[in-house]
Amino acid sequence: MTNIAVAPGSFDPVTNGHLDIIERSTKVFDRVIVAVLHNRNKTPLFSVDERLDLLRKSLEHFPNVEVDSFNGLLIHYVRSKNANVIVRGLRAVSDFEYEMQSASINRKMDDKIETFFMMTNHQYSYLSSSIVKEVAKNKGDVSGLVPPHVEEAVINQYNHIT
Repeated sequence: MTNIAVAPGSFDPVTNGHLDIIERSTKVFDRVIVAVLHNRNKTPLFSVDERLDLLRKSLEHFPNVEVDSFNGLLIHYVRSKNANVIVRGLRAVSDFEYEMQSASINRKMDDKIETFFMMTNHQYSYLSSSIVKEVAKNKGDVSGLVPPHVEEAVINQYNHIT
């Protein structure tokens, strides 16, 4: 049986923490689909297409990774891809409560799909897309937080805004 995992998120922008979870997932699952959520409730820094491009460039060296996007319920998307696992990264206890709720409702909707929680590498435990955007917006150094091509894109985006 092929184990297909979906690693969902907004990835606005993708961080080294995201990439760490995805890379480690490639060692556990036969195929990993990194899925960008269209979230109409947020105003993203990057369009979905831009996020897909940044992710593809970041992950191009992983032959078992696919980058995609989706609308609607995650569980419907996971089913449509014939996946059997949702991968979620946890940075801290504060993440766990939200992730537990999401995993529970997903399990109620489809008990054949498991949620796989992976603890972030300690060096990324503080890192989030929001922090990257806040630092970049205030002209701080985001090198080491995101890949170089993402750093360049974030800086360019804020240079166009201000």
